[in-house]
Amino acid sequence: MNKRRGSLALVAVGATLVVAGCSSAGNESDGDAVTITVDSWRSDDAQVWEDVIIPAFEESHPGIEVEFEATPNQAYAPALTTKLEGGTAADVFACEPFDTSLALWDAGFLPDLSGMPELERVTDVAKAAWSTDEGTPYCLPASSVMHGFTYNKTVFDELGLTPPETVDEFFDVLDAIKQAGYTPLSYGTGDAWITTVTGLSNVGPNFWDGENGRQAVIDGSQVLTDPEYVAAWQFMQDWIPYLPDGYQSVKYTDTQELFYQGEAIIMPAGSWEIRGFEDRADFEVGIFQPPVQNEGDPRWINDFIDTAYTYNPESDHVEEAKELLAWLGGEEAAVLNANAFPGFLPLSDYDVELENPIAQEYLSWRETAQPTIRLWAQYLSRGTPSLSDIATDVTTKVLNGDITAEEAAEQAQTQLESWYEPRQ
Repeated sequence: MNKRRGSLALVAVGATLVVAGCSSAGNESDGDAVTITVDSWRSDDAQVWEDVIIPAFEESHPGIEVEFEATPNQAYAPALTTKLEGGTAADVFACEPFDTSLALWDAGFLPDLSGMPELERVTDVAKAAWSTDEGTPYCLPASSVMHGFTYNKTVFDELGLTPPETVDEFFDVLDAIKQAGYTPLSYGTGDAWITTVTGLSNVGPNFWDGENGRQAVIDGSQVLTDPEYVAAWQFMQDWIPYLPDGYQSVKYTDTQELFYQGEAIIMPAGSWEIRGFEDRADFEVGIFQPPVQNEGDPRWINDFIDTAYTYNPESDHVEEAKELLAWLGGEEAAVLNANAFPGFLPLSDYDVELENPIAQEYLSWRETAQPTIRLWAQYLSRGTPSLSDIATDVTTKVLNGDITAEEAAEQAQTQLESWYEPRQ
């Protein structure tokens, strides 16, 4: 699993969902089909595209054939830039959120999607991830991944445990698991990125009041040394007694193995793990939301906007590319994608029922918790050092016991202030 990325997008049927000004006329004028390509960072999704997504689109769009290609995830962003610069980019391609895609817009590579009807089906926060600061959209939001905790339900039942709701209950559960001879948390710092992606950004929102706290750091009304941010780092440092032996060398793939093998009982992770534990865990798996500090506190979840799509304005088949993009924003694709890629949740407001029970449970969290995104995703990582890099560095040190939560907050705020001017 890539640290940021998830899967794909959503679908609708019929010409009424075509981007404004787009027409399918001419697709079959000479009797030959037009072939367009889709580029993504998820090579492991290729088979589903071939077997499910592409046939569904082609059935309702005779005269257009689609080929799916993928670039290895870590190389995707630079490779896409190179292709766009060289005029070899795909007709439709996946977009990463916020500044990575904004840079492509600034370079003139992305289209203005203003007025696209499908954009009305997604939230403002989702649209903001793929729009200019002034609000011009350039990619169509597709899917999100949700953060939480995956747990070994078989062991929980064996020990008479129930998923914790509060911080105190969380540590009570960890103590009970440890006393039973298991490793409570499948987690480590061998891959520094997980300390923020599945750690701080997972649990932090219930300390800093989620979206309210994120916006407060952006506008400068709060700073990272305020108590709510310090408390989030302290909560994570309190995990140390419950981590695997030698956790400083434990990488993300190691945490997966420890969990799948039943050696560690709780794994801070997210919805992207569904296919993994279905294939490899021989016990019943459950999920629970990040704990709140006190019973009755409002609950926040990191429902991270992950993937969008757009068309290539320089494509030789722009009209056909627009048709595919519009279809990816409709109801048919919302259903197909959400079920074909369990754990990558639709960002549209279509009423989608998921066949996978764990995926449906994640989706249901939107009814019981308020959504937010990673603290550093918007604005705060545009300078050097980015808050993303800062948070990863200090959170890793906190978990390794090298600095205190207070020192982490001080270092993070000082480095952020070195370049960031709060947005009003």
